[in-house]
Amino acid sequence: MLVSHFDVEVDKADTPEETLEKLQSASYDLVLINRKLDIDYSDGMVIVRAIKEDPELAAVPVMLVTNYPEHQQEAVRAGAVEGFGKLALNEPQTIERLAAVLGD
Repeated sequence: MLVSHFDVEVDKADTPEETLEKLQSASYDLVLINRKLDIDYSDGMVIVRAIKEDPELAAVPVMLVTNYPEHQQEAVRAGAVEGFGKLALNEPQTIERLAAVLGD
């Protein structure tokens, strides 16, 4: 969906450590984080907090991917941009949120 709507390249990280390493070594326009990581089902909020607490990374926009409003609110309180749920992936509102960060 990202590639079809925006001129972006998608890079994947499986762990919090890998995510932070990538962010420290390259520039990213947006970080999308699953609430529960696919590889081990750990909490994606750990990554959100680590990014937002690091002065060198805090300016990078982050969105949490979750269908649960309470987890979206927690991510926003931690400094993330309001994200979206997997069920809303192709909805116009999701595309608008992504466009606000990535451009048209």
